[in-house]
Amino acid sequence: MKKVRIRFLGGVGTVTGSKYLVEVDGYRLLVDCGLFQGYKQLRLRNWASLPVDPSTIDAVVLTHAHLDHSGYLPVLIRTGFSGEVICSAATRDLCSILLPDSGFLQERSAALANRYGYTRHHPARPLYTQLEGEAALSRFRAIEFGSREKLNEGVEVQLDPAGHILGAAVVSLKIGGRKLVFSGDLGRLDCPLMLPPAHIRNADYLVVESTYGGREHGTVDPEDALADIVTRTASRGGTVLIPAFAVGRAQLLLFHLRRLKDLERIPNLPVFLDSPMAINASEIFCAHPREHRLNAAEARATCGVAHYVRDVQESEGLNRSRMPMIIISASGMASGGRVLHHIKYFGPDSRNTILFTGYQAGGTRGAAMVGGTERVKIFGEYVPVRAEVHNLDMLSAHADHDEIMSWLGHFQRPPRTTFVTHGESQASDALRHAVEEGLEWSCVVPEHGEERVLD
Repeated sequence: MKKVRIRFLGGVGTVTGSKYLVEVDGYRLLVDCGLFQGYKQLRLRNWASLPVDPSTIDAVVLTHAHLDHSGYLPVLIRTGFSGEVICSAATRDLCSILLPDSGFLQERSAALANRYGYTRHHPARPLYTQLEGEAALSRFRAIEFGSREKLNEGVEVQLDPAGHILGAAVVSLKIGGRKLVFSGDLGRLDCPLMLPPAHIRNADYLVVESTYGGREHGTVDPEDALADIVTRTASRGGTVLIPAFAVGRAQLLLFHLRRLKDLERIPNLPVFLDSPMAINASEIFCAHPREHRLNAAEARATCGVAHYVRDVQESEGLNRSRMPMIIISASGMASGGRVLHHIKYFGPDSRNTILFTGYQAGGTRGAAMVGGTERVKIFGEYVPVRAEVHNLDMLSAHADHDEIMSWLGHFQRPPRTTFVTHGESQASDALRHAVEEGLEWSCVVPEHGEERVLD
């Protein structure tokens, strides 16, 4: 039987930078190709050379489009990768906006750092450019959910819905008679927008995410919590600023806000979607009705509740407005994008609310604000945070601990080894313990860079 190796090049000990290198008989396949985010020591890994020559990697398979799973692709291609990127059609469509936008934001951030001098690098430079993000798209090849594709003589891949965002997939690899399954990011079981993850019945080896290992989302109705926050903020003349992931979270917020407005449970405040990426993602959401719970009319009505803010001048004008409003702007952890300008303006005013809507990775501004910090550093200077800050983590697109365990419960037999990844250390260990004790499976939390031979 052929010897299969897996090497964990990211997404272990952290929820970012997902990269899993699978090798058999000299054939190399990278499952996910994500950016590291959060703490500086993690972000520096984006600038270091991979421990494997990119030119020797034959193909990449993406679980989904979020940048912590796809955002390193332009660097991989620039440094020698020449193969295909295999993914679902919706993942391809979302990457067509995410990767160029990521390059644009990095170029803009470097330009601002050079202009205002808040950098130790002379000059500051982007990790990659908008053009490099666009060029990466020519490598993509979309395959259908449920179909089995031969990548070479000994490796086959199949994608099944993961429910996390549009196009998110559980990746199954058939290699020499063995089945290796990557959960990717698993979605919620009862999300009002996305369908639940597909049940996987068997695997010889399993790589499972643990973002919410040891934690549950709670039973608070998100619309009750959202209505309370919006109403209280409006009553004091403030604005609700919502940093939200452009893909998935922004559309879920629009769904809830539309329902609250239709039921007259919140004041009729204007809603602004201030993120070109989120606007484009909303249009893609409407174009893929088979992958979510809404029909075409409901999807259009959901996205139509907001006024789309496309140009920079209109975005800047929101900061000069005196009226209470709701602004949804990327990014979801306040790590970049237009939302930083809004935090700089609205954060110091106690009438306003900054409302996060899901997991905040350690080292991000979002984690700092949710943790109660009194100031955050934006564009080289510290900005006081006097606004009310909340996090509605029940709006997370990630399965919580119990939902992950429920998904694992559909396996008909234990995998030989289950690798617990994509979680900070405490979360991964909590899920490991639950799997070992509750399911009696063999379970491992790998280290960054660790290599395993799959017998």
